[in-house]
Amino acid sequence: MTEPSSARGEQSDEAVGRARRRRFGPLARLDRIPVWPYEHKILWVVGAGYFFAFFDIVTISFAAPVIATQFHVAKSTVTLSVTSSLIGYIIGAFADATVADKWGRRLSLGISVGVFSLGTALAAASTNVTELIVFRFIAGLGIGAEIASVTTYIGELSPAPLRGRYTSWATTAAYAGFAVVPFIARGLVPSFASGWRILFLIGALGGVTILFMRRNLPPSPRWLVTEGRVEEAEEVVAEAEETARETIDADLPRPEPVPDEARAERFPFRALLGPTMIRRVALFVAIWFVYYIGNYGWLTLAPTLFTDKGYSLADSTTYLIVSGLGFLAGAFATTRFSDRLERKFAAAAVTVAWAISLLVIGIFVSPAIIIIFGFIASTTIGLLVPVLYTYTAEHFSTNARATGVALTDGLGHIGGALAPLIVLGANTAWGFSGAFVVMAISGVVAGALILLGIRATGRSLESTAAAS
Repeated sequence: MTEPSSARGEQSDEAVGRARRRRFGPLARLDRIPVWPYEHKILWVVGAGYFFAFFDIVTISFAAPVIATQFHVAKSTVTLSVTSSLIGYIIGAFADATVADKWGRRLSLGISVGVFSLGTALAAASTNVTELIVFRFIAGLGIGAEIASVTTYIGELSPAPLRGRYTSWATTAAYAGFAVVPFIARGLVPSFASGWRILFLIGALGGVTILFMRRNLPPSPRWLVTEGRVEEAEEVVAEAEETARETIDADLPRPEPVPDEARAERFPFRALLGPTMIRRVALFVAIWFVYYIGNYGWLTLAPTLFTDKGYSLADSTTYLIVSGLGFLAGAFATTRFSDRLERKFAAAAVTVAWAISLLVIGIFVSPAIIIIFGFIASTTIGLLVPVLYTYTAEHFSTNARATGVALTDGLGHIGGALAPLIVLGANTAWGFSGAFVVMAISGVVAGALILLGIRATGRSLESTAAAS
C-alpha cells in the first residue's frame, strides 16, 4: 500500500527539520550571537584568577635583589627560581590541559588556581634559595595551567566575531596584575625585611579566594559537543541565546553552517599528531620560544639590569611603575581592535614596535628613556600577548585545543626559562646595550614566524581548525 501524500509530506518536513538542526547545531547558533551572551560575572571570575597568576609571574623580579642579599647568594642564583617556575609552567600547562580536554574546562580552571596559590604561599615561607627554587616550580605548575585553561575556555565560550575581544578582556585583567605589582613592591620590598614575603602572600591569598568563586562556571559547549553531549551543549547555548535576546531586545541573526569537528580522543595528544596539526604545533612552539626570550628578559630581569647599570632598586622600581602601566593600556586596546584587524598581521606589526622600544632603551638609557620607552615596550606586550593567545588557540581543534595551547605555549616557555642565561649572558659579554639588542632580535624573529600562520579573525573555530 502506498503512503498517503500528506504523510509523506509530514515525514519530508520532519526530515528537513532534522537536517536543518544538524546544519545549524548549537555551535552555529552560538557563533551568530552578536553580544556576550552570559552573565558578565563570568568574565570577572575568570579574569580575577588570571590577575593573580600574572601578579605572581613578576613578583620575583622585584624581590630578587633583596632575596639575594638575605640568602647570601648571587642574583644569578636567585634567578634560577625564574627558570624553575617556567619549567613548572611547561609541565603544569600540559598536564592540566590534558585534564581540560579529557574531563572539561571547569575542572582544569579549579586545579590551576589551587596549585599556583599553594606554590606561592610556600615560596613566601622559603628559608633558603633551594626552597625558593622548588616552591616557585610548584607555583609555575599552576600558572602554566591557568594560562592554557583561560585562553581555551574564554575562546570557546565566545561567539566567533567576539572571540578576540573577550579573550583580550580576560588578558586585560591579567595585565592589571602586572601593572599593580610595581606599586605594591615599591612600598614593601625596599622598606621591610619581609616585604617580598608579603608580596608573594598577597598573590597566594587572592588566588585561594578566586578558587571558591569558580565553582559555578558554565561548561564549554564546544567541549560538550566533542564529547557527544549535544543535549547539554544545546541547553548552554539556548540560555546564551535567551540572554542575548534580552540584551539586544531583538531577534538574533540567522546562523551560518560550521564544519563538524572530530570527536574527543581517549588521549587528546593524539589529535595533534596529524600532518596539519603537527606543523601548527611546530610553528607555535617556535613563535613562543623566540618571543619569550625577550619577553621574560624584560618582565623578570629589568630591575636586575637597571641596578647593574647603576640605578638603585628603589629608582628602578619607580621607573617600572610608570612603564608597567603600559601592560594594562595595551591589553585594554586589544579589546577594541582584536576582532577588527587580521590577527596575524596586527601581531607581527606589534613585534616591530617592541624591538624598536628595546633598542632605544639599550642604546640611549636614561631615567626618561626608561619611563617613556619602557611604557611603549610594556604596551606592546599588552597588545601582543592577548592577540597571540587567541591566535594560537584558533589553530587547534576542540578535542585538543587546550592541549595544543599548553604544548606550544608551554614548550615555548623554554625560551623564557633560558632568558636569564641568554640575557644576563649578553649583559656580561656585551654590556647593558647587548642585553637589550638580544631581546629586540627575539621580537623581530617572532614577528616573521607569526606571518606563517593562517587567517583566523572572525571565522568559526571549527573552520580555522579545518583550514589547510
